[in-house]
Amino acid sequence: MTTDASKVTVHMVSSLDGFIAKKDGSVAWLESSDTYEPGVTDESAEEFIKTIDCFVMGSQTYEHALDLSLEFGWPYGDVPTFVLTRRALPADRESIEFYSGDLRRFVNERLKPYYKNIWLVGGAILVKEFIRLGLVDDIIQTIVPVILGDGTPFFDRIGQEHALHLKDVTAYKNGMVELWYEVRKK
Repeated sequence: MTTDASKVTVHMVSSLDGFIAKKDGSVAWLESSDTYEPGVTDESAEEFIKTIDCFVMGSQTYEHALDLSLEFGWPYGDVPTFVLTRRALPADRESIEFYSGDLRRFVNERLKPYYKNIWLVGGAILVKEFIRLGLVDDIIQTIVPVILGDGTPFFDRIGQEHALHLKDVTAYKNGMVELWYEVRKK
């Protein structure tokens, strides 16, 4: 059981114009072939990722990660991963757990008592609900240097105003820029 305050962080990668996938759901645009200098190397990001206690995602993000794992391996390692879905999906790893139900109860009773650094990694519908319900502490948006023009928006009609405080900005050598915001609680 954790003793320090737990934190829920939304982390999404988007295009400069705010889309997380093309209209057809593809994300091949995430791979940038350009090289940029100066900036921070990706190794520092890899070290930070090791501090994450658990991942939370929706079913479509999970299915996309499963597809990628066939070629690159499971991207979340042995870190506990919670998939929020009402559908029956395959789980070939012991670190995967499925949940369907009340999101407040899930966060406050299932996650926060046991995990300090909780990361919500997708998708857009789930992120919208977490923000709308006031369950998000931080939002990290990594922007890829591309304009898609259309697709699945990162933030889509949340229906509420949420004040943010900029905590950090990181520019990476690959051209990506990471914006880290704290969500101001009302």
